Amino acid sequence: MSLESWAGGEIPELTRQVARRAFPKGSLAIRLCDGLGQVFGDALFAAAFPDDGRPAAAPGALAMVSVMQYAEGLSDRQAAGAVRARIDWKYLLGLDLDDSGFDHSLLARFRARLIAHGLEERVLEAVLEAAACQGLLRRGGCQRPTPPGWSPTYAC
Repeated sequence: MSLESWAGGEIPELTRQVARRAFPKGSLAIRLCDGLGQVFGDALFAAAFPDDGRPAAAPGALAMVSVMQYAEGLSDRQAAGAVRARIDWKYLLGLDLDDSGFDHSLLARFRARLIAHGLEERVLEAVLEAAACQGLLRRGGCQRPTPPGWSPTYAC
């Protein structure tokens, strides 16, 4: 699996129109996309992916799928199905409506790569930083348990 660039943030016009009609009040995926934009850049995951090899789904997109998977309590198979079938997830990922998604086993392999390269915390940190920069988190709030004496700082 090699690093394939993700165009996150560029939503195809038809996907945008259909998602806005289907979800006039939005959904978690739409609010996440509109509020945070592209949270995960390819550079965040570069250490875990070789420069050559067979292209796979972009790590930034897989990280976003993982965030939504956790938020909705989905299995890998269900999350991959959501990428294939749900308009709001296609909106979040910037996919065309006819995009067929990816095999669910890719999520487990992605997580294994993150752990093997010590990047698993970077996904949560990137989301928290983006949320703080958008004013979605209050200063002094607790988004996750922190070790004694440790105080996260987010540079926007």
